[in-house]
Amino acid sequence: MARLEQVITNIVDIFLEYADDGGKKRQLNKDEFKKVLQQEIQSPELKDKISADDIDEAIELMDKNHDGEVNFREFCRCVCVLAKCYYQKKTGKGGKRVKGKEEEGEQEE
Repeated sequence: MARLEQVITNIVDIFLEYADDGGKKRQLNKDEFKKVLQQEIQSPELKDKISADDIDEAIELMDKNHDGEVNFREFCRCVCVLAKCYYQKKTGKGGKRVKGKEEEGEQEE
């Protein structure tokens, strides 16, 4: 399987595995979301930066329909945010944009 295909199938499989672990099917409650982060993120540089308050804040930000749980669409947004953070760390690019341009000191790709 090609790398991008593997990433896509992994995202779906991880979500389904944890979302069907008890509570409401195809939804991640706070404990299930916390379990995903604890078990599926092993890199110390990412793992050490995630606190209980961060998890609460992340669920609140992701939970667009305010039902206290994270559906697949909301989960995908979270994965995208994590990917963007990793990209920024790895490349030093992708800072906040101001009026359509990246902040001063950042280079447009």
